[in-house]
Amino acid sequence: MSACTVTPPPEAPTTRASSAAIALPLADPTLGARDPVPRAGLPSNAALTRDFLELSFALESGRALPRFTRFEGPISITLSGPVPATAPRELERLVARLRSEAGLDISTGAGAANRITVEFVPKRQMQAEVPNAACFVVPNVTGWADYRAARRTPRADWAALATRTAATVFVPSDSAPQEVRDCLHEEISQALGPLNDLYRLPDTVWNDDNFHTVLTRYDMTILRASYAPELRSGMSQPEVAAALPKVFARINPAGGAVARLREDPTPRPYIAAIERALGAKARGARRTAAAQEAVQIAAGQGWTDTRAGFAWFALGRLSMKDDPQTALRAFLNAGAIYRATPGAGIQAAHVDMQLAAFALSAGRAQDAIALVNRSLSAALEEENAALMATLYLIRAEAYETLGHTAEAAQARLDSAQWARYGFGSDAAVRARAAEVAALADAGARMN
Repeated sequence: MSACTVTPPPEAPTTRASSAAIALPLADPTLGARDPVPRAGLPSNAALTRDFLELSFALESGRALPRFTRFEGPISITLSGPVPATAPRELERLVARLRSEAGLDISTGAGAANRITVEFVPKRQMQAEVPNAACFVVPNVTGWADYRAARRTPRADWAALATRTAATVFVPSDSAPQEVRDCLHEEISQALGPLNDLYRLPDTVWNDDNFHTVLTRYDMTILRASYAPELRSGMSQPEVAAALPKVFARINPAGGAVARLREDPTPRPYIAAIERALGAKARGARRTAAAQEAVQIAAGQGWTDTRAGFAWFALGRLSMKDDPQTALRAFLNAGAIYRATPGAGIQAAHVDMQLAAFALSAGRAQDAIALVNRSLSAALEEENAALMATLYLIRAEAYETLGHTAEAAQARLDSAQWARYGFGSDAAVRARAAEVAALADAGARMN
C-alpha cells in the first residue's frame, strides 16, 4: 500500500490558540525578507538520477524494492463507487497533463489491459481500516472488498510485483473537492511511478509534508523518465542506474552529465519523530516532544533544507496552544529556511499564513495584510483553494480592523470564490470564517 498520510492541514490558521497566544506581540516586526522565494528549475541530471533511484527502489516504510516496475503499454483509468461531482473533471485534467507533460499513453474509461481504478469509499469506512491515510493505492485489487481480502498478502505487495498491470486508488467519497483532487494527483502518480516519499525534496507531491498537492514540473519529469524506452519492468537498481544518464540527457538536456553524488538519506529516527508528532497515536506533550526531537535531529545533521523547515513547522503547529512564544519562533525559523529554498514557495506561504494569524491576533493588521499579500501568488500557483480562502479571510478581518470596509468586503468575496472548493461544506466555510474573526476580535482587544 502507498498512502497519502493524514497530517494536520497546513492551511488551518492558528485559531485554536490560548488567550496567551492571541495576546502575543510578534517578536520580529520586520517579518523577514520581502523578496519572493526562488523559483525551482529542474535539478541537475546527477541529482535527478539520485532522486529517481531513491524514489523508485524503496517504499515509504523504508523497505527496499528488489526491482523496477511500471505499467508496460497503454493505461486506462476509471472511477467507481459514489463518485463526487467534481471528480470526473479533475481526472480529465490530470490525465491531460500526464499525456502532455509526462508523455504517458493514458486515458480515461475502460479498455486498456493495464488499468487503474479510483474507488470512492466513505471516509469513516476507510479510516476504520487505515486510520492514518487520507487516501491510498494498492496493486492487484479490484475494489474495497477485494482489498480487505487481499491486504497483507503477496498479491497486494508492491515488492512482490514483476510488473504493474492493475491498481486501485481509494479516496474518501465525502471529502472536499480540493482533497479529492489532491488524492487523485498523488495516488495516481504513485500507481504509475515512484512509491517512495522523500522529506528532502522541496518541489514535489512525493513528500509527506503534504505542502505540494498538484503534480509539479519535477514530478512530470520523473514520470517521463519512468516510462522512457530505455527502462522496463524487472530491471535491477544497477541496471536502471546505468540507463538513466541517457534518459535524462534526452529529457533534460540542460541538466549536464550524470556524476555520482553523495547520498543524502533521511535517518529513520527523523521520520519516526515526524510521524509521532503528526500522527493520531500520540497526544499533547508527547507530540510536541516528538517535533522537538525532529528539530534536534535536523540540527545535528546540519540540514538547512525542507527537512529542517518541516521540523520547525511541525513544532510551531503543536506549540501554539501551550507555548505561543515557541510557536512563533518555530514559524519564523521555518519561514527563513523555506524562503531560502528554491521551489519552497508554497511552504513559505503556509508559514506566512500562520504568522499573519499571529499578527491579526496581536492587533497588527498592517503586518497581517503584508504577510497575506506576500503569500497569495504562491497559493494561487499551487491551486490551493483552502489556503487562498483563509488568506483572504485574514485580509478581510485586517482591513475591517483598519476601517477599510470596501477592501474588507472585496476580500470576503475573494475568499468565497475559493472556500467551497477548499473546505467542501458551508458549515466548514462558516467555521473557518468564525475562527479568523475570533483572531481579529482578540487583536482589537489589544489596541
